[in-house]
Amino acid sequence: MMNKLTLKAIILIAVSMVLFTACQKDKYYFDSGTQKGTYNGSILAYLKSKPVYFDTLTRVIELAGMNDVFDKQNITFFAPTSSTIYKSVKGLNAYLRQSGKDTVSKLEQIKPEAWREILSLYVFKGTSKLKDYPQIDTLNMAAFPGQGYTSISGRTMNIGVLYNDAVAYEGNVEKSRVKYAGYRQLFVSYIPNYADPKVGLINAPVASSDISPTNGVVHVLAQEGFLVIPGTTSVWKSKHNFGFTTGLFINTVQSYGILPVTP
Repeated sequence: MMNKLTLKAIILIAVSMVLFTACQKDKYYFDSGTQKGTYNGSILAYLKSKPVYFDTLTRVIELAGMNDVFDKQNITFFAPTSSTIYKSVKGLNAYLRQSGKDTVSKLEQIKPEAWREILSLYVFKGTSKLKDYPQIDTLNMAAFPGQGYTSISGRTMNIGVLYNDAVAYEGNVEKSRVKYAGYRQLFVSYIPNYADPKVGLINAPVASSDISPTNGVVHVLAQEGFLVIPGTTSVWKSKHNFGFTTGLFINTVQSYGILPVTP
């Protein structure tokens, strides 16, 4: 009897520990780039709650005069991390040095109009999760081209979900492959040429999707290196630059002009 009671007690304790651990985990679900979770606050508040990844981004939002967009409007935001902004500013400064011009030492030197135009490429009206977007196959655009969506900047961007293959390995040897049956990866892409919108797309993969603050959805773009947000793991390595390419960023900033350094 004692043994049976002891065994039951051990089982109950084990089950309780599992349930307790599960409750303590972050409520995000992450599966190869897909994250589902809620955040009790606005998109702006969510970004501010993750300063390691978005401190510079929230500064840019403020400089662009777009706090209300991220705090009050219903939007879908493909969020670039702070490191992507620094990469583009670094590229801008390299270009300015080569041109014999003064470099940018403060983000405030880049005019609000430039920040707003670039940032708006990543923002779309309404709420759209991964399940709401069509399939894209970058190797077979004729069959699965994704779809064009107009950002609040007025520029049409391509958005689609890449259906990866499900591959089984034995050791390092591939044993089986099922087309399009693997994990799904959300992409937002810049279209360089509207006359041929399926060619030359500049793709930005999403590391964590379907994050749901109170006023919309956030899809966090992969940065260079592995993106790790508490409660998640990343499977993507990317070289995304804010503005999609350094060249686009430089052209936009220069078109509005650069302010001198102020004391």
